[in-house]
Amino acid sequence: MPAFNRALPEFNRLNAQVLGISVDSEPTNTAWMESLGGLDYPLLSDFWPHGEVLKKYGLLRSEGYAERAVIVIDKEGVIRYIDVHNIAEAPDPQEAIKALEGLA
Repeated sequence: MPAFNRALPEFNRLNAQVLGISVDSEPTNTAWMESLGGLDYPLLSDFWPHGEVLKKYGLLRSEGYAERAVIVIDKEGVIRYIDVHNIAEAPDPQEAIKALEGLA
């Protein structure tokens, strides 16, 4: 997530909105963001009903937590890119930037 924070100028240049989503509660998300020194983009809570949004994208693990994934959705709401990562691997924002550049 900090890597996406550092890459925000590139996302802004491409007129893209970065969002994070977690199955944790808003207070937990806030504490986690503060532990990172803050994030400059929204971190949404999919806490209740638990993982409902993530289920719709096929990104809720049977253990009850979210997959690490990058999704690019165009202005019409169509998924144009999705990449699911190993849970121990942090996604690279450059992958999403390349996908966005391909939409231009």
